[in-house]
Amino acid sequence: MTKKKIALISVASLIVLYLIYNYFSSPTDDKVYLESKVSKGNFVSEVITSGEAQSTSSKKINGPNNLRKFRLNNLKIQDLVAEGTIVKEGDYVGRLDPSSVNEQILDARLNLETAQSKYTQQQLDTTLSLKQERNSIKDLRFTMQETKLELEQSIYEPPATIKKLEINLEKAERGLKEKLENYTIKKRQANAKMVEVGTSVSKINKKLNDLLKLLKSFTIYSDGNGMITYDKNWDGTKKKVGSSISPWNPTIASLPDLTKMESKTYANEVDIRKIKKGLPVKIGFDAFPDIEMEGIVTNVANVGEKKRGSDIKVFQVLIKLDGSNSNIRPGMTTSNKILTFERKDVLSIPLEAVFSKDSITYVYKKSGFSVIKKEILIGDSNNDSVIITEGLAENDVVYLNKPEGYDKEQIAKLN
Repeated sequence: MTKKKIALISVASLIVLYLIYNYFSSPTDDKVYLESKVSKGNFVSEVITSGEAQSTSSKKINGPNNLRKFRLNNLKIQDLVAEGTIVKEGDYVGRLDPSSVNEQILDARLNLETAQSKYTQQQLDTTLSLKQERNSIKDLRFTMQETKLELEQSIYEPPATIKKLEINLEKAERGLKEKLENYTIKKRQANAKMVEVGTSVSKINKKLNDLLKLLKSFTIYSDGNGMITYDKNWDGTKKKVGSSISPWNPTIASLPDLTKMESKTYANEVDIRKIKKGLPVKIGFDAFPDIEMEGIVTNVANVGEKKRGSDIKVFQVLIKLDGSNSNIRPGMTTSNKILTFERKDVLSIPLEAVFSKDSITYVYKKSGFSVIKKEILIGDSNNDSVIITEGLAENDVVYLNKPEGYDKEQIAKLN
């Protein structure tokens, strides 16, 4: 065989091999095609949310509970121990700004001095007035005695003189009787005035003592053992030095029961439909990646609320932690994996491998050296995968991205 024939046969063979490769091989071009096998096993669907650990039972540490009585509102927190501080009963916790109470105490002291001065003045006026009345009564009694003596000695006087003396004695007796009645009335009046000014003194003095007692309560001590956790304002921010408390919410901190913990989280409108009371949960903690605890959904809100800084509505979900861990503290960030459902021994593929057209769901399935568009039926899905109920078998290979050149291929229908 000549060299020329050998060269022609070699070139022809290469052309045939090239054509066969292009016809039967899967598309490659310059684009990378990702593949995945159909897997069989347990299929789980989880809703993953971020939350915050909190205690289901805690003892509140409150400021004064009688602020409304003294018309005090928005009292500033002047000092507060650091959050997380371990305290015992009777330990110092914090202090409120006393300036507003000090003003009232100063006013009460001034009012007390004025009232005491009025009391003393009234006491002196009463003493002097009643003394004058008593002296007047004594003078009348002396006059009566003189008139009686004159009457006794007037037995030899003319009848007109005797009659005049009798009339004078009778007038003196009436005057004495009237004076005694007036004295009794004036004494009662004086007593009433003394009671009035005395009551005013007592009332102001009591208010002053109450204010001094209130001022003492502005220094707050713990009434139990535990770890200090700051209370929250209505907007979710924590109370701290400079924050205010009101008569309607005088709490500044709390002592949570660390053996009774839960995770408070929020789910969006799509995921909340999957979450029900009683679902199992796995809880992780950002501060301790090695700790994972079991939990259960105990409450799902029926009404949504707007997320701060967004128009998205979210629903509150409470998850009770099973058991306890000494490392877990209120306020720690939690990651919650809520198991919404689980299927045993099912086929599944990644969501990226599923395509649809005209209500037909299909995949690009690898078949030998070629690719076919295969119709499939799907079931439940999670965030990553979907269950295949018909159309594929275990270990079948499907493409995660659409191979070029197969858009117009017919879809192989299910029988």
